[in-house]
Amino acid sequence: MSVADRDLWSSLPVPAVIIAPDDGIVDINSAAEGFLNASARSVKGVPVWDLIAVNDPLERAFERARETGTPLFVNDVDIGSGQRAPMQSDLQVAPLVGREGHMILMISPRELAGRMTQNNSVKAAAKSAIGMAEMLAHEIKNPLAGITGAAQLLSMNLDAADLELTDLIVAESRRIVKLLEQVEQFGNLTLPDFRPVNIHDVLDRARRSALLGFGAHMKIVEDYDPSLPLAHGDPDQLLQVVLNLLKNASEAAGQTQGTIRLHTYYEHSFRLRRADGSGQSLPLQIEIIDDGPGLPESIRSDVFEPFVSGRENGTGLGLALVSKIISDHGGWISVSSVPGRTIFKISLARAPKDATLHLAEES
Repeated sequence: MSVADRDLWSSLPVPAVIIAPDDGIVDINSAAEGFLNASARSVKGVPVWDLIAVNDPLERAFERARETGTPLFVNDVDIGSGQRAPMQSDLQVAPLVGREGHMILMISPRELAGRMTQNNSVKAAAKSAIGMAEMLAHEIKNPLAGITGAAQLLSMNLDAADLELTDLIVAESRRIVKLLEQVEQFGNLTLPDFRPVNIHDVLDRARRSALLGFGAHMKIVEDYDPSLPLAHGDPDQLLQVVLNLLKNASEAAGQTQGTIRLHTYYEHSFRLRRADGSGQSLPLQIEIIDDGPGLPESIRSDVFEPFVSGRENGTGLGLALVSKIISDHGGWISVSSVPGRTIFKISLARAPKDATLHLAEES
């Protein structure tokens, strides 16, 4: 492959695989390395259908496309690998011109496009809902304080049998106040204080905090890329994001000991194109992977929207807050979930070189 061809191959924005006549993998591009979480060298010669799992039997149609020299298009199939949960994608297969029997397979994940469209359509509605909730929170907290105080006064003159009722009033009032404070926190979150951030320091702080509290029953495994450059973000807000995700994973496991894996890696080909046409490179990848029961299918596609929760007493604001913080960072968060494996993936920009140099000079 010439230098020009290699540059073109590496620049393809979608995962692409070149397949030999015996169905062994000849090469994969940078986007496919990220999608499959494997290097081109490690998969060379591996049978393609051993590495790429498709929920529809495509081998016969693939062979027919090879024999007739015609392209094959398959839409809305779940494609995954041993390293990641299936993702709904479109699949394109075509003969490779000039190389008899060789095929090129391209995978177009629909998750990013679908989520971007969905997020844009619900953003205004979510903003209005949160604004209304903030106003109601302020108005409701005042009478709740009066109800709580009245119940406490009443309890002074009641016998033990009736105390249970006033205790219930106080407890429920405090629970509602806590919920209202979460709503206010969601609406009042300040913009990030950007600086160069060692994401591994953030993950380690969150891990230690979780193991001392809500995640004491969990096993948290670190799987870091030690060469990961500094991120561009607010360390305190990013810590809040990771803590929320760790707490969700710990609560999903119940009282049984589950395992959470904190995985970081660099994916230089990951770029997010925004509605205004501008592009943003987001090469720093953080994955929080748990082996819990997975997200309920009914909320899987809406899990980052406000007031959507899979727990009986959940507020539906935790993951919405996480999404808001990552969005304010100019980053991207996604989730893939099947029973036994849920992955929250955060993509962030790296710190500008001048900010990194300035930090090095100060230290």
